[in-house]
Amino acid sequence: MGEFTGKIALVTGTTGIARATALHLAREGAEVTCLGIDETANAALREADQRLHVRRTDVAAPSEVEAAFAELEARSGGLDVIVNSAAVHPYGDAVSTDHETFMRCLAVNVGSIHLTARSGVPLMRRRGGGAIVNLSSVQGSACQPNVAAYVASKGAIHALTRAMALDFAPDRIRVVSVSPGSVRTPILELAARTFDGPDTDVEAVFRRFGEAHPIGRIGEPEEIAALVAFLASERAGFITGSDHRIDGGLLAGIGVR
Repeated sequence: MGEFTGKIALVTGTTGIARATALHLAREGAEVTCLGIDETANAALREADQRLHVRRTDVAAPSEVEAAFAELEARSGGLDVIVNSAAVHPYGDAVSTDHETFMRCLAVNVGSIHLTARSGVPLMRRRGGGAIVNLSSVQGSACQPNVAAYVASKGAIHALTRAMALDFAPDRIRVVSVSPGSVRTPILELAARTFDGPDTDVEAVFRRFGEAHPIGRIGEPEEIAALVAFLASERAGFITGSDHRIDGGLLAGIGVR
């Protein structure tokens, strides 16, 4: 019997933190549906745990999200946990980033949270409550240059989380956000290759990124997944409307190193 035995969960994304979270929840007994657009990543996640329901879905497309939730409702009848982890990370300032790229980033990173709430909250009400965990970033609070679209989306997640927490508290639905620092994910690998070139030694760059964190290393997806699972669990029953940094001390020590 795991902590999530009998619970029904949905995770957006199928790589990095999303993958680690889906596997963690499944190990703890949850029935987990995963929505991802990358069929290679989807197939790898299915292979990692055949109990998972993995569905090819563009989480920024209303019709595709609605179809995914209709399938989940037909199979499971309700929902207890949503983890909004899908994200894209374009680079550029507010002038060099074309508007289509900017809006796509907002649609995936923030709009998908709206879509999963519209379809998922009614299913949570049917179960008497639930928990929604939105993956943000330390860059929602303090950012680097040339990431205008990404930081706009991550800051918006903090604000949307607060609004949802207030709106859904009467339904016994808790809503929180999690803000990681640098974590070993495909997005961090993209950062390494963006800053240091496509043929860079990614692990060497990760070590350098880790040096910016007082704890001396980057995070692992499983560490973020453990926090997400705690916040989604009944042990966190008095936590809502808050953001939870898991950044190796990055923002506490910013500018010191």
